[in-house]
Amino acid sequence: MSTSVIPAEVARFDALAASWWNPRGPMAPLHAMNPLRVGWIDTAIKARFAAPVHLLDVGCGAGLAAEALAKLGHDVTGIDAATDIIAAAKAHALGQSLPLAYRVSTAEALHEEGARFDVVTALEVIEHVADPRQFVATLSNLLAPGGLLVLSTLNRTRRAYLTAKLGAEYVLRLLPVGTHDWRKFLTPSELAAMLRDAGLRTTDVAGMRYAPLAGTWRASHDTSINYILAAVKD
Repeated sequence: MSTSVIPAEVARFDALAASWWNPRGPMAPLHAMNPLRVGWIDTAIKARFAAPVHLLDVGCGAGLAAEALAKLGHDVTGIDAATDIIAAAKAHALGQSLPLAYRVSTAEALHEEGARFDVVTALEVIEHVADPRQFVATLSNLLAPGGLLVLSTLNRTRRAYLTAKLGAEYVLRLLPVGTHDWRKFLTPSELAAMLRDAGLRTTDVAGMRYAPLAGTWRASHDTSINYILAAVKD
């Protein structure tokens, strides 16, 4: 069975498991971004479904988005190929009685099992996989008919290189050096083409803009750095 997983990428993030839930640690940018991501996803879900959904979060890390979505009432399964990260996710969720389950797995493995979900999310993941086109096809296969896919990632622009790569990793030290490879960023049009090839129709795209004075992220029409995208399986 082919896999989208790159072992070196898994090891890099697995090493951050112990500090993942520290809002001032190496995952601080994701902590700041999470309210925007989760709110945007929940709005997209409510526009398409009348009730809470069965949701798969692929590459869930230690559960920042998965746990927040479960707190909104969605039945969430979070998967990641990194064992220590999943252990951290389970430990953080322990005792909260949430509709939330974690497992060490991959999108391809769940597809082989015949799993299907109303909603699939992969947030800041596609820029770290071996074959983005095949990864998108697998995510599509995990969707039930009428399902919703939400992806967030980085655009391959000069501005993204200067800000999200050089600025965040080398100047401001907001992320560990080596977190991103700018060459693997995808433009919205490239990602939309992959989605079409996988039988999905893009319904919404929004930029995610950091407001440094407020320390928060906001939705924007500017997709030149970070963006989030929704597509449906008609």
